[in-house]
Amino acid sequence: MSQLHHYLTFPKRPITREGYLPEIQKLLSAGVPATYTLEQIAAFEQGREDEDDPDVSNTTPLHVMARSLPRDLSEVEEQVVLDIMNVLFEYGAGWNFIDYEQKTIGDLLLENGQSRDGPLYSRLVDAGVSAELLLRKINGGEIEFIEEPIGAVEEAPAEEDDVEPDVQQDMPQGTSQVAPSASTDQKSYLESKLEYTKDSLVTDENRDGVMMDWETAIMEKAAESICATENATVVNIGFGMGIIDTAIQSRHPKTHYICEAHPDVLKKMKDEGWYSKPDVVVLEGRWQDRLNELLDMGEVFFDGIYYDTFSEYYEDMLELYDVIVGLLKPGGIFSFFNGLGADRPLCYDVYKKIVDLDVSNYGLRCDYDVLPVGKRNWEEVKRSYFNCDYYYHPRISFG
Repeated sequence: MSQLHHYLTFPKRPITREGYLPEIQKLLSAGVPATYTLEQIAAFEQGREDEDDPDVSNTTPLHVMARSLPRDLSEVEEQVVLDIMNVLFEYGAGWNFIDYEQKTIGDLLLENGQSRDGPLYSRLVDAGVSAELLLRKINGGEIEFIEEPIGAVEEAPAEEDDVEPDVQQDMPQGTSQVAPSASTDQKSYLESKLEYTKDSLVTDENRDGVMMDWETAIMEKAAESICATENATVVNIGFGMGIIDTAIQSRHPKTHYICEAHPDVLKKMKDEGWYSKPDVVVLEGRWQDRLNELLDMGEVFFDGIYYDTFSEYYEDMLELYDVIVGLLKPGGIFSFFNGLGADRPLCYDVYKKIVDLDVSNYGLRCDYDVLPVGKRNWEEVKRSYFNCDYYYHPRISFG
């Protein structure tokens, strides 16, 4: 083990600035990388040439620190550990590496008794936010999505009854936060065939989950948020299984717009009589076309807007913000199915803050309700798309 990794096992207590920071800073300033992993050390010592193999897990200094963290840290020691984290980040430590147990640094901090609201975990989340926003800047303003966590190891094919956990790729928005092969872009998705099963809506070819009934409690909460006023005029973007639209109907809105583009879903809506409901207006087509038409007309404004599409990306959501600010009434609420980064808790917590920062640029404020997420049945789908046991329900309004 390198000296840097050794110091981060905290071999001496108490953990003091004098006992740790000077030596750690000396190693880093001498050129020891803040991302140097135990796997790279082992490969080097054994004369192997695979220390940079991307399929090798990455147990970084921050992983060693988080795994070694004493549970009985004093406040003074916690501040020293926070200072150590700051130094490691200054020297380029990565926030989203995965170690040999497929765990993030955040997973290990929480396992070692740190609070999600505590200073160490919060510092890690802030590092993730800073990294994502910096990448946008470097890329000339283009959106940089949280991609597959660095160092993720390709798993063996799942058994027939198993569900393959999703790994973040390019961060699509919507119920399924992964861009499957038949749904890598919206055009492909709209041309694909869908199948309604007993408790889900899936793509026929790839069995990718478009929507599932375990989301019902989330949709009930969303309907409550966007129908907060009597005789509300609301729009839901993405019908799916109709869960939120059924919940909206139970609150008797004045006018209930539904924007849906997929022909199989539109057929389902016709078969179930949604077109004939007196207070429902169906907007057939992509929201990018239909909502901009309403914006151009300048005659319809909403008390509530909900967004839950499939095979769209966070970049599409930023485009939607441009439309929302022109369609949302003062005091109105915008919300969306929040699966951004929900493949892993750390990514989910990072994107919670990124959304908050992004909507503030539009004069909007994002408040979150934290909801428990119960049992999820993934039998109908190829892979899971929400792996957190909590849900951040967003309520976005003019602040």
